[in-house]
Parts: sequence; structure tokens; C-alpha cells
Amino acid sequence: MTAISNEKIPNNVNLSEDKKLQRALEQWQPSFLNWWNQMGPEGFQARDVYLRTAISTHVDGWAHYDFVKMPEYRWGIFLADAVPDRKIGFGDLLGQPVWQDVPGEHRNTLRRLIVTQGDTEPASVEQQRLLGQTCPSLYDLRNLFQVNVEEGRHLWAMVYLLHRFFGRDGREEAEGLLERRSGNQDKPRILGAFNEPIDDWLSFYMFTMFTDRDGKYQLLALAESGFDPLSRTTRFMLTEEAHHMFVGETGVQRVVQRTAELMKQDKNEDARAQGGIDLPTLQKYLNLWYSLSLDLFGSEVSTNAASFFAAGLKGRAKEEKFEDHLAMEGVYPMEVPAAGTGALEKQDVPLRNAMNEVLRDGYVEDCQRGVDRWNKVLADRGISFRLTLPSRRFHRQQGIFSNGLHFDPSGKPLSKDEWARRKDEWLPSAADRAYVKSLQAKAVVEPGKIQNWVAMPPKGVNAQAPEFEYVRA
Repeated sequence: MTAISNEKIPNNVNLSEDKKLQRALEQWQPSFLNWWNQMGPEGFQARDVYLRTAISTHVDGWAHYDFVKMPEYRWGIFLADAVPDRKIGFGDLLGQPVWQDVPGEHRNTLRRLIVTQGDTEPASVEQQRLLGQTCPSLYDLRNLFQVNVEEGRHLWAMVYLLHRFFGRDGREEAEGLLERRSGNQDKPRILGAFNEPIDDWLSFYMFTMFTDRDGKYQLLALAESGFDPLSRTTRFMLTEEAHHMFVGETGVQRVVQRTAELMKQDKNEDARAQGGIDLPTLQKYLNLWYSLSLDLFGSEVSTNAASFFAAGLKGRAKEEKFEDHLAMEGVYPMEVPAAGTGALEKQDVPLRNAMNEVLRDGYVEDCQRGVDRWNKVLADRGISFRLTLPSRRFHRQQGIFSNGLHFDPSGKPLSKDEWARRKDEWLPSAADRAYVKSLQAKAVVEPGKIQNWVAMPPKGVNAQAPEFEYVRA
């Protein structure tokens, strides 16, 4: 077990032995806290919250639960334990020792990968900063804040790498991570999904289900990196990311359960008439956040992805499960839009150029397992409606299915006019959003109480009861 030191900046990287780096990070720390107080959860900074905090990096002992004020949370720098004699597991450098420092020829690329990952962490906090004011229960409020503080700590993880390995450029990038703002037209966050508003709890559940699951797969790919400090950082981050996806998947499941209950209470099976969220609206929110999250993997055909793989910078999720770690000869069959017409045609893409799609495959399968669990709730209650993942071609803003192309949820091509006329059938309309927000107009902060549109969880956090006072006034 690797213990976390009790320094000003908690860490397990012997920060006190590098005084220059320690001073640089201690100078960055007040800027981070200023950002947190400005852009973190609004109205709750002085509250005591029942939070999980890292006390070691061991899989069985890295978390401690107690009441903490969020600005006093023990953010810090935690790397998973080093793997002795670790070798690069893929690409042209297969079998060579991993790097403990940044190879000069990959300096800019690694910095870009780290900055892009790092930018998502504060972005999600900014997107969710007002949700506490409409929380459905104290249990949900506590889970929101746990996600928020861990995203803040993941930002610290990336900032440490920038400061430690990239000199002045890294310090400037670390400052930039606190200067961009989600949804800001002048200084937006780097990736599109992280500029989308999250102003209702159904969006939050869908975001943590789908967008945080993208984060899982990006971290799994970076955990394979030949740059060992990045691998060790992301491997520890994955232990925390699991909770974020749990919040999303179980959150949607609780909505599905409550919707089913309300449908059974109504003679017309009308959940809205009983103050719930109807299943077609749930499907629209699923379509939105799933398609936005698919974009985060990048283009289906990518020379950048091929270069990352060849150089040993970013692998496939769980690379050890693949037989061929060179990927020099294989192809990936893919339907791509034909030039000029947009009609789909089959094409065999060199495997290295399809690495984004290989990663997306694992993501889609993972998402489907979650949707299957939601549908079991419906089936068990005798409801025939089934939630579905839309086609990968639907509502894409990045990749080969963007650039003015339009498809319905089944993947059928549409004209621009038909898309404009019918998109509200498949994505949340202004009226849908207004209705969902109306159900959450008033926060429920009394222990054991919950808003009508979502079910109570079957159990609480860390063996506490669901009606435990997770956030104290």
C-alpha cells in the first residue's frame, strides 16, 4: 500500500524532494482554489459533505469517508504504484522499456494529450455548478459533490504532469486550464460535449453515464501509454471514475423505475400526468448525451490515432486482450460516406487508422450493457417500451458522419430539410427541457425525502442508509 503524505499538497510522488516543482505547484494552488470558489458548486462551499478522500493508492484502502467542506478537500497528486520492469505493450516500440521522462520527439503530442484530458475535468465541474440548487435528494447532492471534487483532483493529476515534465510550456498550459470556461464563446473548453449545458438532473445522470464512460475508455487507452507517469496517473484516476459512472447508470435506472411506477398508477400509463418523466423523453436525452459522447473518440478514420499507436503513446483499452500488438496488417471494415453523395459504401480501413473506432467499439458494448439493465427494469414491470442506443451515425458533430450529413436514430440518411423538420422527435425540444426542469424547481434537502420523478436508491453510501444526512446545513 502506498500512503498519501500529509503535506500542503497531498501526494505520493515525493514532492518535497523537488523543491522547485513543489514551489511551482504551491503557487498554482491558490489559483485553483480561486477557480473552485468561483466555478465550483454554487451555494454549498461552507457545507459539511460526506465525502470519500484518498488515503492510499491501494485498491482496497485508497478511500476514507468523513464530513469535509469542499474547499478543504484533500486534493493532490496520486499515481498508481509503478509496475517493475514495465515494457511498452504495443506499436513500433513493442517490448522496449517504458519512459520515465518525455521523449523529445513526442513532447508536443504528449502535452496535447494531457491538456485535452485535463481540460475535461474542470469543464464538468463548471457544467454542473448550479445543480445543487435543484437536487432531488441529499443522497444525490452528495454524489454530485463527490463527482465534482474528484474531477478537481483529476485536474491536479494532469497539472502535476504538465509542471513536472513540460517546463514553462507546461506551466502556461496549467494556467490555461483555469482560464477556459465551459460554454464561453470566447474561451470555450476544448471538446464539444464539455460546452453543453447541464442544467437539470436527467442531463447530469446521462452525462455521468455516457460522457464519463467515454472518460473511462480514454483513461484506459492512456493507461497503456509508454510514458509511465501518464500511465500510472490514469490508472489511479480509473479507480475514482468508476463511481462517476455508477452515479449515472443507477441514476437513470432510478428514473426508469419511478417512471414505470407512475405509468402503472395512471389509467393511460401517462407518466407525465403523474408528475414523472415519460419514456420517450428519456430516450431523447439518451440520444443526445450518447451522440455527444461518441464524438469524443474523434474521427472514425484517423492518422493521428495511427501515429499515437505506432509511437506507443496511446493504446487500445486493455491492450493485453488483443493478440496482435503491432496492428500492421489488419483492416477494420467500415461503412463510410461516399465523396460527393453522402451515400454509404463499405471500406476496409487499415487497422491503425481505425484505432478510435476500435476504442469506440468497447465503449458502445459497455453502454449497451447499461441500457440492457434499464430495460430489464421495464420488462420486470410489464412495460413493453425499450430504450435503445441510436446509430453511431446519428447527430454527429465530429468524424466522417458530420460535416452537414444527417441521419435518423436507425442510421438512415436524411436531407437537411427533413432533419430540421424532425429533429425534435429524437432530441430534447425546448418544451421537453422546460418540462424536465419544472419537475426539479425546488431542491429536496430533508433526509429521507426525494422528488417525485426519481426513485430512492436501494442503499446508501458506504453502508449508510439512503436517508442519512449526507450534506449538513
